[in-house]
Amino acid sequence: MSHVLITGAAGFLGQRLVNALLSQTERPISKLILWDHQPGSVPSGTEAKIVTIQGDLLDEDLRRQAFADRLDVVIHLAAVVSSEAEADFDLGMRINVDGTRALLEACRTQGNCPVFIMTSSVAVFGGDLPTTVPDNWQPAPQSSYGAEKAICERLVSEYCRRGFVDGRVLRLPTIAVRPGKPNRAASSFVSSVIREPLNGEGAVCAVAPETPLWLMSPNRAVEAMVHVLGIPASALGSERVLSLPGVSVRTDDWIAALGRATNSETMARVAWDFDPDIAAIVQSWPGEFEATRAKALGFEADAGEDEIIAAYMAEQKNI
Repeated sequence: MSHVLITGAAGFLGQRLVNALLSQTERPISKLILWDHQPGSVPSGTEAKIVTIQGDLLDEDLRRQAFADRLDVVIHLAAVVSSEAEADFDLGMRINVDGTRALLEACRTQGNCPVFIMTSSVAVFGGDLPTTVPDNWQPAPQSSYGAEKAICERLVSEYCRRGFVDGRVLRLPTIAVRPGKPNRAASSFVSSVIREPLNGEGAVCAVAPETPLWLMSPNRAVEAMVHVLGIPASALGSERVLSLPGVSVRTDDWIAALGRATNSETMARVAWDFDPDIAAIVQSWPGEFEATRAKALGFEADAGEDEIIAAYMAEQKNI
């Protein structure tokens, strides 16, 4: 995979993925194009092989720049997150759907069937769900973000069926714990109720205590993106959408795990303040998946909620 493009490269997962790809040696990279609407950092010593692009995915000039050399791999992380997509329908459709279609068209124009990896979400599901969602369960999104991701899953599958791309879609669990500040994702509270109390600050949990969560640590998410690059197309078959394994935990048990990792004083910094808008989105998501296909293909889940929190705490000490 000599030429690689990452969209959303300046984001939290994007930056981790850049470091992971540059540190692996199995698939050497001669040129890495990092595209985001905001500026990002470039790992020291890698400047010679990295090109940065800042701006809109739908900017034709920037797209020509990104695809100036034939790409071998496109990893599409850029997206408008859930609550923001719900609040601004046009923005969500433009970036999440039109932006994805524009990238797929650019790949099609190249004519070399590059690997196209896209991250999707548990938000593509909704409605009356079983306790554990099987791999063949059909999406029925209950949010604009979920609908947009479901549309993009079908787009990637169709472009793959036609031989325009070698598509691989990863449905990620909610990623936690994210460092930094809260964003406009409906799931933002999942990280906030761990991150802020550890920083000595208060946090608000916006959903009911019994709300199930399907979680994955940032490190596991990046591992999954690297792992999928090494899976032969023949092993994936015609169905290119994979629901990844994760950790299923009730929201109150997630917060209780913070108490086990620290103390009751830290856990007490979390206040319960039900937000019906956020809860309506989050409660439409599944709390657990079988993820049978993904497990058979070598994808792994975290050991549990305690491991996820311990990994975050250890990482913060080392920063």
